[in-house]
Amino acid sequence: MIKVMVVEDEEQIRNILKKMIEKNEGCRVVSTCGNFASAINEFIKLRPDVVFMDIDLGGESGIDCAKAITEVDPKVKIVFATAHSEYMANAFEIYAFDYLVKPFDMERIAKTLDRIKSMMPERASEEKTEASYEKLIIRGKEEINIIDVNDIIMIERTDGMSRIVTEDETYLTSQSLTSLEEKLNPESFIRCHKSYIIRTDAIKKLEVYGRWTYTVRLKDTDETALMTAEKYDEFKQRFSPGNK
Repeated sequence: MIKVMVVEDEEQIRNILKKMIEKNEGCRVVSTCGNFASAINEFIKLRPDVVFMDIDLGGESGIDCAKAITEVDPKVKIVFATAHSEYMANAFEIYAFDYLVKPFDMERIAKTLDRIKSMMPERASEEKTEASYEKLIIRGKEEINIIDVNDIIMIERTDGMSRIVTEDETYLTSQSLTSLEEKLNPESFIRCHKSYIIRTDAIKKLEVYGRWTYTVRLKDTDETALMTAEKYDEFKQRFSPGNK
């Protein structure tokens, strides 16, 4: 059973969405609420799998609410259901699963829920789709950057920002390393230090740096990272021949 929460400031629309969602087999609306605070409280209490979220919650930001919810559980599926199509780029920056524009269409909602059902753990826990690891969307002050994940060499946390390093360019984002790590394939990247994530096939060599730390030399960049001895042991276990 997929647990769904509806966050919408207009009661009539909340009720309509609830009925439309529950017409889909295997879906149950466990909560409906109309503001930021109650949405966070209900989400923490009920941990739904899917949240249908309006952009404008009576003057409060549904995008900020969705960001707070994904900090609690990065695996939750956010479906923006709103009259405001101009916020689509902002919505997908936080990896919204879908974006539905009012007036809602029953068939469109059913397709969205069917896609979610096809990805639920009992059917997909061992085969997480590679598509979810293909791109990172990083919003700057005046632009939105779409980064191919395979181009990322390393990510460093410094001065309250995360630096995403590729061969050709460096991008800055306020997103935490933890939130970025959730969006990267664990088969290809490793959190090698509290301040670094690196792409494993970009590692060129390790050099001793103190008693419990290594300096990591990387391909296609003069940048270096740090790896703790504990993470080096994990790296050996995960990527040594015979452990694939």
